[in-house]
Amino acid sequence: MVDVTRSLEVGGCVLRFEASSGGGPGVVFLHGAGVDHVMFDAQYQALAEAGFRAVTVDLRGHGRSRPTTVPLTATLLATDIEALTAHLELERPVLVGLSLGGNLAQYLVRRGPDRYSALAVLDAAWNSGPLTPVERAALRAAAPLLRLIPAGSLPRLMANASATTEAARTDLRRAFAQLTKREFLAAWQATTQFLRPEPDYRTPIPLLLARGADDRTGNIATAMPRWAAAEGIEEHVITGAGHVITQDAPEVVTTMLLDFLSTLQ
Repeated sequence: MVDVTRSLEVGGCVLRFEASSGGGPGVVFLHGAGVDHVMFDAQYQALAEAGFRAVTVDLRGHGRSRPTTVPLTATLLATDIEALTAHLELERPVLVGLSLGGNLAQYLVRRGPDRYSALAVLDAAWNSGPLTPVERAALRAAAPLLRLIPAGSLPRLMANASATTEAARTDLRRAFAQLTKREFLAAWQATTQFLRPEPDYRTPIPLLLARGADDRTGNIATAMPRWAAAEGIEEHVITGAGHVITQDAPEVVTTMLLDFLSTLQ
């Protein structure tokens, strides 16, 4: 397990992160809601060994970047990552985000397209994509339904819904159990703040889209194909993987990312 030994003080929180010493392009990994940096361990280590300046972080309100004395918001999460990339003096890094991290990465590119060289979105909703009436209703209902789940059952239920392999589910139970129910709901609500339909928007930098074939969370299975078609790119669908493809199929995802990064050089 990669340890996040380094820290950066941001308003109301101490971000814990790790950065490799490679001299290659920077790659910043942004994890999903309720979990931590460990979901990217395999990819972080592979990219570090390949010479990239790999960066992994526990987002505010997650993992070891707790507590936060300031309410979690989409804008605050983005500001934290901008502060981290500035602190590390990363020049136009690649953003790789999964779930919440993918929504955050999209938002960062939208805020500052010239600050990043490429974007990889894994198992995340399309921030600017259109939402059907059914999808809007499901989004509104999600938080109230999550509140009904007993706190003690939440880590197991979320892990089972997020992964197909027992190894991934075991680690996800560990990660989800770190947060109180209140902290998890705050992370979920911050995720929904990223969703702002604007169907004519197109990503202005190279884009990779990937999801697990067995991902049944949210509208990802239907929205990501529409997004790929709108951008005119291929969508990568990982057989046998669920929502957390980085842990369900680590070798496949690592190879996919390395191939994508090779096209940028």
